[in-house]
Amino acid sequence: MSFVKSLHDEEIKGAKHTVKEIYQQPDLWLQTVGIIEKQKVEIEDFIKIHSNKARIIFTGAGTSAYVGDTLSPVLRKELPNQIDSISTTDIVTNPLNYFKNEVPTLLVSFARSGNSPESVATYFLAKKLINNISQIIITCNPEGQLAKEAGKDENTLVILMPEESNDQGFAMTSSFSCMYISALLTFQLDRLEEFKRKIEVVSENANRILTQQYKTVKNLVSLNKKRVVYLGSSTLKGLSQEASLKHLELTSGKIPTFHESVLGFRHGPKSLVDDETLIFVFLSNDPYTRKYEIDLLKELKNDGGGKTVVAAVNTNNKEIEEICDCAFIIPQQENIHLDDHLVALNYLVIGQLFALFNSIQLGVTPDNPSPTGMVNRVVKGVNIYNF
Repeated sequence: MSFVKSLHDEEIKGAKHTVKEIYQQPDLWLQTVGIIEKQKVEIEDFIKIHSNKARIIFTGAGTSAYVGDTLSPVLRKELPNQIDSISTTDIVTNPLNYFKNEVPTLLVSFARSGNSPESVATYFLAKKLINNISQIIITCNPEGQLAKEAGKDENTLVILMPEESNDQGFAMTSSFSCMYISALLTFQLDRLEEFKRKIEVVSENANRILTQQYKTVKNLVSLNKKRVVYLGSSTLKGLSQEASLKHLELTSGKIPTFHESVLGFRHGPKSLVDDETLIFVFLSNDPYTRKYEIDLLKELKNDGGGKTVVAAVNTNNKEIEEICDCAFIIPQQENIHLDDHLVALNYLVIGQLFALFNSIQLGVTPDNPSPTGMVNRVVKGVNIYNF
């Protein structure tokens, strides 16, 4: 494929895993849906027993936490439960600030390796501090400590992702997207057939980005901007957080990278914009939400200066193309409307490619951008204390 070939032509070294793991996502997304479909009865029975009137907490560390941040807005709209997204790194240091012992709770943990100290600690803290606790572990590693511990507990359900999603590169890419899809579907199994059709469209879109539209991303990298901002609303704010982290990780922190909500950006963070700034705005497919986002695009254009504004959007819209420097258009499919929580997967691929190409241009090794070990694939150096 031209995407992979372009990297080989440049004699790229040290990107083998990251390239493969970004590129394999469209296929893995379909596999993930198949996994949930095969486990459908087991999941439905577990959810029916354990989620009735329960508080649902999504948790994880780093990128795994951002799965919950991206996921929770749509599920708050769809489910009657109280839904929170709380990082394990917050829970471990202050568990009583987040766990309520008398509130029935379903804790959903996302884990690529399942060996992060905070994730394992959170699993045990929940069992210790909450009277009525059940857990779902969504992980890419059946041999991880979290999966093994959970397998011993009848009140815990383990959902394993495709084997290939256990990313070997430093940064989580296919692991993030597969765990995200699995959780979306786990809590909306009544929409399985509709979801399958839409994921097929999202996968087609991603393949188009990876084989054709990637050239637009490379052109953005060639601008050599010195700082990058990602903006989005609601679900797409969570996605902006993940895109920001991916860029920061893969460029080894050489390019300051920020994220914020579209409306929140005006309230101080906009101060960082200068002529060397590139701003991604992930536009919503909700026409009401998009009005606010278009207003910000107009404002950024009217501000002048040499910054570059990129709009990612799932529609052909001349107005949007006129008020930004680059419109990254995800084609619409006839009779298929992609809500933000699904088009987010296509925006995700754009962010991953931008981070990858910028890493390569900067001479960073994407598979191991921190060779000194200052930052590690699975976090090290965390002491867990008895509570």
